[in-house]
Amino acid sequence: MSLISAIKSNPELKKFAHWLLIPPRQARPRLWVRLFVNPFIHKIGKRAVIRFNTRMDVFPFNNFALGSNSIIEDFATINNGVGDVLIGNNTGIGLSNVIIGPVKIGNYVMLAQNIVVSGLNHAYDDVTTPPRIQKVVTRQIIIEDNVWIGANSVITAGVTIGKQAVIGAGSVVTKDVPSYCVAVGNPARVIKKYDFETGSWQKV
Repeated sequence: MSLISAIKSNPELKKFAHWLLIPPRQARPRLWVRLFVNPFIHKIGKRAVIRFNTRMDVFPFNNFALGSNSIIEDFATINNGVGDVLIGNNTGIGLSNVIIGPVKIGNYVMLAQNIVVSGLNHAYDDVTTPPRIQKVVTRQIIIEDNVWIGANSVITAGVTIGKQAVIGAGSVVTKDVPSYCVAVGNPARVIKKYDFETGSWQKV
C-alpha cells in the first residue's frame, strides 16, 4: 500500500495530513506548501505567466497545470482543493476570475473579467444542518478550445462548452453549449449557430 493510500484509508491520519497542508477554517495551503511543494508538483508551461496578485489556492493532492503562453491575470483565484484545474496553451484567465475545480480549459480560450467557473456545490438536503458544513458535491466543467466567455459570466458545475463557442457578457451557463454557437442570458440560451455551408453565423 502506498503512503497516499495509507493516509486516505486512515481517518485520523488523513485529518492530520489535512492540518499539515491547510490551516484550520481556511481554503488555501500553508506557506511551506506553496513555496516548497507545489512548484515541484504542478506543471507550468513555457512563457506562462501568473500575475503577482493572483491567489493560487492549489494543493499537491490534486492536479494543476497551466499551458505554454497562457496567463492568469491579477486578482484571479485558482482553487484545485476539490478537483483538478487544467488550463491549456495560449489561454487567458482574466482579471478577478474565480476558477474552482474540477475544471478543464482548452487551448486559445479567452476569459474576460469577473468570471466564475466553479465545479463545486454544497449539498443542502439536510435542513437541520447549514449548507456550509454539508458534503461537497463536484461535477466536471469542460471548456473546449477557442472559446470566448464575456465579462461577469458564471459557468456552473457539470457544464461543457463546445469548441469555438461564445458566451455573452453577464450570462449564467447552466446547460451544455454546443460547439460553434453563441449563448447569452440567464439562464444562457443559444441565439446563433455557425453555418459552415454559408460561412456565416445564423440566428437560431
